[in-house]
Amino acid sequence: MLTLVTGSTGQVGRRFVPRLLQSATPGDEVRVLVRDAARGEHFAGLGAQVLVGDLRDAEVLGKATAGVDAVVNVAAAFRGVADEEARAVNRDAAVELARAAMASGVRRFVQVSTGLVYGAGRGRSLVEDDETVPGGHFWGVYPESKWEAERALGALDGLNDLRIGRLPFVYGDGDPHLANAMEWAPNWPAMQRLHMGHHMDVAQGLQRLLYAPGAHGVYNIADDAPVTTVDLFQLHGLPVPQEAYDKDAPDPWHSVMSTTRIRHELGYRPLVPSVWTARDAGLL
Repeated sequence: MLTLVTGSTGQVGRRFVPRLLQSATPGDEVRVLVRDAARGEHFAGLGAQVLVGDLRDAEVLGKATAGVDAVVNVAAAFRGVADEEARAVNRDAAVELARAAMASGVRRFVQVSTGLVYGAGRGRSLVEDDETVPGGHFWGVYPESKWEAERALGALDGLNDLRIGRLPFVYGDGDPHLANAMEWAPNWPAMQRLHMGHHMDVAQGLQRLLYAPGAHGVYNIADDAPVTTVDLFQLHGLPVPQEAYDKDAPDPWHSVMSTTRIRHELGYRPLVPSVWTARDAGLL
């Protein structure tokens, strides 16, 4: 099985690819698409095939998908980019990659998405068939473009084996994302919750989507213990601002996802069930 992984130099991809290579069975291969040859050297040293090119180049996509059995599209434009670029990478490039994959006879397409596509909470954990509800904090071009990609991919005629993994707030393995959260946390109510997932479990979830013969559709990937704003401050050894206790959480279920489906269908169990476990085990 030859698997193409895009976005391999991003925060998720650079931690996913080594785990995918490490767990590969004899004969399985991994190809990564990178824009910078120097950044691909690490993956080549681990045994990956490295192709240099831009995800938005149709000619490159044909080369990238040639002979491939499965695609894992991790590539994403997150915060700090123009709206047009976010849509070009998150939606348009994903669709063109899928078209190239179908033209190359690729059997399986795994799209990495985000739990932020759900928008507002529902007063309970979010499940995969919940409709999106635009609005609320964190709703912006990133989740909108990811949701547009999901819809466009699902509408493609011939993309019969589409699997979508919706990720939580991802952290661990030296990812600065957790520290970055403290840029926003001072503005949150004390009881606002954030659902998280360690890179180890993101990799586990994506590998289950990649390899499980019966997987189909959307799967939430997350840990067992969403944290509060208070938890975030305590985790960083900082005092909780008093004003946080005076604020009401407008949507305490925002981004809190159910993992029932991936547990029951694919056998997923978080190896790092909470950020506190990660801290105590030295996995931050």
